[in-house]
Amino acid sequence: MKILVVDDDKEIVELLSIYIKNEGYDVIKAYDGKEAMTKVITEPNIDLMILDIMMPEMDGMSVVKELRKESDIPIIMLTARTTDMDKIKGLVAGADDYVTKPFNPLEVMARAKSLLRRSKLQMKSDEPDTLKIGPLIINKDSHQVTTDQGVPIQLTALEFGILHLLASHPNRVFSANDIFERVWQQESLVSAKTVMVHVSHLRDKIETATGGEKVIETVWGVGYKINAN
Repeated sequence: MKILVVDDDKEIVELLSIYIKNEGYDVIKAYDGKEAMTKVITEPNIDLMILDIMMPEMDGMSVVKELRKESDIPIIMLTARTTDMDKIKGLVAGADDYVTKPFNPLEVMARAKSLLRRSKLQMKSDEPDTLKIGPLIINKDSHQVTTDQGVPIQLTALEFGILHLLASHPNRVFSANDIFERVWQQESLVSAKTVMVHVSHLRDKIETATGGEKVIETVWGVGYKINAN
């Protein structure tokens, strides 16, 4: 499996590269946003990107927005900004997770392995596993979501995981912690705002594709659910 590390600080790139190689993964390196986009095009089958926000040429936010037009590669953002709003902006742009600088490389790798494991599980299936819920058709095997009118909805790995979890258990309410632990596949280490942002982004994509249909319901003070028809 290949991990692309993008940071204009070469020491950080080299540090993460050591830990990535120790875990048995291949490393691809880039030192600014434009180089990162070139690597995505020229290096086939990149499985995950670790991406700094503040970089020359093209910043991390711009990379995520551009990449999300045609790719659902898992992305962990590295940020020196610690406010919730800065983190939320990264998640809204399409990142799957974030780590604040200065960071522990072991934490970065734990989050990377969790995302890789989630992506791998989504691709594993002996037979197609298709769910029909409301106006949506969800295919676990191909990791594709379309409306019943055939409109495709491009989701990130975590957005797909949240949707598939809720759709697999219609009428059941999942708390933000439940969703995080099941979809991220690790103990809840972040605030409920992280899940909230991913759910909000997921809703926007669904409503855009379906002409405004409300598929995911918020149960205030409890969590989220999808109602069975």
